[in-house]
Amino acid sequence: MGKSCRDFGKFDPMTEIENFPKVEIIILNWNGKEDTIECLNSLQKVKYDNFDITIVDNASTDGSAESIAAEFPSVNLLKNNTNLMYAGGNNVAIKEALNGDAEYFLILNNDTILHEDFLEHLVKAFKSEEKVGIVAPKINYYNNRKLIWYAGGFVNIFTGNIYHRGLRKQDDGKYDLSHEVDYATGCCMLIKRELFEKIGLLDEAYYIYTEDVDFSFKAQAAGYKVVFEPRSLIWHKVSSATGGAFSFFKIKNKFRSNMRFFIIYASWYHWFTILPFTMIRSFYIVIETALRTLFKIQRGSYNG
Repeated sequence: MGKSCRDFGKFDPMTEIENFPKVEIIILNWNGKEDTIECLNSLQKVKYDNFDITIVDNASTDGSAESIAAEFPSVNLLKNNTNLMYAGGNNVAIKEALNGDAEYFLILNNDTILHEDFLEHLVKAFKSEEKVGIVAPKINYYNNRKLIWYAGGFVNIFTGNIYHRGLRKQDDGKYDLSHEVDYATGCCMLIKRELFEKIGLLDEAYYIYTEDVDFSFKAQAAGYKVVFEPRSLIWHKVSSATGGAFSFFKIKNKFRSNMRFFIIYASWYHWFTILPFTMIRSFYIVIETALRTLFKIQRGSYNG
């Protein structure tokens, strides 16, 4: 889709919050005990007066559920008997939370830490315009706090490229304007309650990856806007649950999910460019991943 630069800065999220609408924070955990506990400790420092936390444990085997229950007894802990993956696991909590009174739902990765005012800025962005349906923060790398991971998500329907604006760029203020985007990343997205009631839950057919893009496109088709809010800041460890940023698991499943997305949203003539660009991009990623793996093996042998 893509938004031109004239859309940037359209939103004014500095509107004061007269009261703090209730937010349900949903965090998915799968064998990520240490990450989840660090994330929960970070949430304890957040300056927002009205939120509940639900942890969904996707059949972990590392003692996550027991540790979380012991350290955070006030957190709502849901235990799945099997790993329902990203969409299925989050949907379990969303369904339960829809029976409550939360006005907004925050889907948050467990491998994140949060700036103390991140949630307030996300909520303020909804006050800037009635048809805002999803808001995402600026996300920087956990291990390099001034390096950007996400400053807005965009889709090039002709090349089949789904990408983050600002990826691996220095956070020097260049990406500090609120604007409308093609998609919010599922790493952290605040969603208006009525959106789930109108378009349904996350599509579990994606298995893993691209559910966030699909959900954002459905929101826009229903007349809602997806907004990037840089005043809200979090830090992400990146792919810690799937074997690292360059794992073959990620490459395979991202390719499969992206193809499903474009089968749904692309027109027939787009495939004349989607396929060759995707094959070239995939070949490059596979070669880069193989070289990185060999380098790590050689470095380990040398150090050993």
